[in-house]
Amino acid sequence: VQLQASGGGLVQPGGSLRLSCAASGFSLDYYAIVWFRQAPGKERTGVSCLSTTDGIKYYADSVRGRFTISRDNAKNTVNLQIDRLKTEDTAVYSCAVGSRCAIVHGDVRLYEPDQSGQGTQVTVSS
Repeated sequence: VQLQASGGGLVQPGGSLRLSCAASGFSLDYYAIVWFRQAPGKERTGVSCLSTTDGIKYYADSVRGRFTISRDNAKNTVNLQIDRLKTEDTAVYSCAVGSRCAIVHGDVRLYEPDQSGQGTQVTVSS
């Protein structure tokens, strides 16, 4: 049973990246899947969530309009498309699953976390 984030890299400001969160050993059905990020010296924050039970997508205030979360059922993955990257998007991005998610004080919160995985580094720099 494992979650693995991938797709990070070094990108110039204004560029795009597509991150992938792959689940192995279990199905993402009935889970809420949250993408987190943690910048150097800062706390980890939730930036986006997909609730598989109802298909609702959540975005933190700081990323709404630039981040798009989606699911690939065939690959059992949840992807995060990041457009118009900013230097402040530099962080380690990771994913986790739990029972549900919600927006709390502008950030995504995951409830009853279950599995979580290693992150992938995103660096935005010119």
